[in-house]
Amino acid sequence: MAVVGIFVGTMYGNALLVAEEAEAILAGMGHKATVYEDSDLADWQKYQSDYVLVVTSTTGQGDLPDSIVPLFEAIKNTLGYQPETRYGIIALGDSSYANFCGGGKQFDALLQEQSAQRVGEMLMIDASEHPEPESESNPWVENWGTLLK
Repeated sequence: MAVVGIFVGTMYGNALLVAEEAEAILAGMGHKATVYEDSDLADWQKYQSDYVLVVTSTTGQGDLPDSIVPLFEAIKNTLGYQPETRYGIIALGDSSYANFCGGGKQFDALLQEQSAQRVGEMLMIDASEHPEPESESNPWVENWGTLLK
């Protein structure tokens, strides 16, 4: 059984819905998962020796939603090097805009820079093709859950 902190960046609630579905799927697999909306660095640090799943939408010109920016900035400015952190990313975006899934890509780039270990591939969900993102994320989460130790 793995312990997973699910960190959400959402504007209109889709990323939160995906995160809540992920929490239920992971719990059903025997993992202990907890969703964090408006999280802070202390929340993140609780999971540095476990797993984190970042579920974020994209706003503006490929930006992160306001709800997750403080966490992103704190990780960037405070942690630096975190090779023990294992993570997954579910990025929501719309391919009709430039910088498709830019929020998730930014988070992935930061964690890679800090030597965190990504588990599996990042999932990028296109709102123009999949108006119900959980139809794409749920199978991905089921697979991701099998990769956790």
